[in-house]
Amino acid sequence: MNAPPQWSVPGTVELFARLKLRLLAGNLRGDLERRLGFIFTLVIAAVLAAAGFALMALVRLAPRDVAADLVIVAFTVFLVSWMIVPLLAFGQDDTLDPARLALFPLRTGQLAVGMFTASATGVWPLATLVVTAGALAGLVTGVGGLLVGLVAVLLQFALCLVLSRLVTTSLSGALRTRRGRDVLAVAAIFVVLLAQLPNLLVNAELGDPAALLHGVAGMLRWTPPGMAAHAIADGGLAGLAELAVVALVVLVAAWLWIKVLNRALVTPDASTQAGSVREGSGLLNRLLPDGPLAAVVTKELKYLRREPRLRVLWFTAIVVTVVLAFSMGGNAQGPPGPWLPAVLTCVGAVMIALMSGNAFGIDGPSYWMNAVACGSEEHFRTDLAGRHLANALVATPVLVVIAVAAALFAGHPAMIVPALLTGWGVLGVGLGVGSVTSVILPYTVPERMNAFTGAAPGQGGQAFASSMGALLGVVAGSLPFVLPVAFGLTWFSVVAPFYGLLAAALGRRLGAKIGFARLPDLVAAVSKPS
Repeated sequence: MNAPPQWSVPGTVELFARLKLRLLAGNLRGDLERRLGFIFTLVIAAVLAAAGFALMALVRLAPRDVAADLVIVAFTVFLVSWMIVPLLAFGQDDTLDPARLALFPLRTGQLAVGMFTASATGVWPLATLVVTAGALAGLVTGVGGLLVGLVAVLLQFALCLVLSRLVTTSLSGALRTRRGRDVLAVAAIFVVLLAQLPNLLVNAELGDPAALLHGVAGMLRWTPPGMAAHAIADGGLAGLAELAVVALVVLVAAWLWIKVLNRALVTPDASTQAGSVREGSGLLNRLLPDGPLAAVVTKELKYLRREPRLRVLWFTAIVVTVVLAFSMGGNAQGPPGPWLPAVLTCVGAVMIALMSGNAFGIDGPSYWMNAVACGSEEHFRTDLAGRHLANALVATPVLVVIAVAAALFAGHPAMIVPALLTGWGVLGVGLGVGSVTSVILPYTVPERMNAFTGAAPGQGGQAFASSMGALLGVVAGSLPFVLPVAFGLTWFSVVAPFYGLLAAALGRRLGAKIGFARLPDLVAAVSKPS
């Protein structure tokens, strides 16, 4: 028998690099939307790489210590981004999931080398390397510093890749489960909202920005990316010692990654295991009589409990309201006015109401069963009423919490009731507007392995028009009672809930009249392949 061929690192690197390039080139052989998306990605990556390199190079114009602090913070941001962003693409990039390669005749060492190569091959890794190399133009002085800087840039790049693979491989099993994706989605929202942190700090006027930067850089100075950045600025023996520490961290992270990868390849996939089914009669079953309305409400509440995308939207509505509260009330121009609780509650109501702007999209192809059971406009109106009732059952206590918290935060507890009543009115208007946009501009919400999805290919413009139309409709329909309350006529808030109930009822009637007439088109629009 012939001995099995010996594998080599260069051969494995070449093989996986070619495979990754083939996958990237395959984007140019798809449909028009896929090709345009890939070309758009190339253009964006090239622009960001050029702009990032230029900004990193411009730090040379700053004082030496400020330039070093800026690069330390930037290198840390790069590393954190590489640890988090690939998690959001999990399920869309097959090279991130070790289970995709588990059946290949590869040893763990070969697979680790190949996956590392796949991580380093592509548009965004190249853009990251270009931006990181901009630190050479911004900090290096002398030939020795250039040599040390080149090693530092390569080590920083390797550290980003290895830690990124370590995190994705460690969480790969959990990310295939619904609960794991829920946790990731909620965590990702916090990361996205960190972009508001500079604005909050400026409004809070915590002190001199240069001193704040120096303090943050001082804390990050002894982290691996901070030592890599400082080594570029130092360029001497101290820099070489720091690079030795960074190289040791890379080796330890690579060893941990291989151990985790080996375990992931032999661990059963938890996403294929059967889950438990809970049965029993809940409070809703005891309050609502059996019928189409109760069936729709039960289904929608189960969707809310089980569907990651819906839970992310609800959580986003709360978090955005909290961020706006700090942004609008955290300035140094005096205490917030009495209008703030009402405005914040209305913002939360708008965010919640926008979820109903595409009410049937989350059903997807299974909506045909609803269409079969829908024999008249009255049945269609009952379907919309059940969706509205399920939404209101969750939105009502959420708006109570937002109104109470906003009023106490602003120092105007007397505004709790007016803010709450106004928010309920806005919610009713939003549900009515959503009934109309759901049947005029429906689109598919595709099922993917992460909760950050928009629409099916080719429906992006339709989704944008639906969202903007719903937003403008809610704002325009709510102004008649929001403006008087915001300007101090708090008694006007008593009218808001009845106004909202009327708007929701009229929206359901109009939506049912339009939707029942074009029911086949509605089913086709929410059943596009993704």
